Amino acid sequence: MSIPRSLPQDRAERIRHLNDVARRAMGVASRLIQTAGFCALPAADQSALRERVELFNTFTRENDPWGEHDFGAVEHNGHRVFWKIDYYSRQDPDYGSEDPSDPSKTIRVLTLMLADEY
Repeated sequence: MSIPRSLPQDRAERIRHLNDVARRAMGVASRLIQTAGFCALPAADQSALRERVELFNTFTRENDPWGEHDFGAVEHNGHRVFWKIDYYSRQDPDYGSEDPSDPSKTIRVLTLMLADEY
């Protein structure tokens, strides 16, 4: 999935769009981190869970109060996994991005973790 030439005008819409792209193309449109617990799962379970994250679309006011699609939870085969997206500066990745709505200034990092690792 590619980023369109023109992003939505509203800041929250831009962030939401970029986060959806990062989640649907994890490791390509974002950096991907998988915790030790997640990596210890059988490969088939890891794959199924990554697919559930990519397809996740049950955002509500309760689980997504800012409307940015930056956190969620999925389950498969008895494993509950949280995913989250963090924003880092392209200039200095040790620091947060000054503007997560601007892909030229932001590195998105998607983390997959077992719920009990949170």
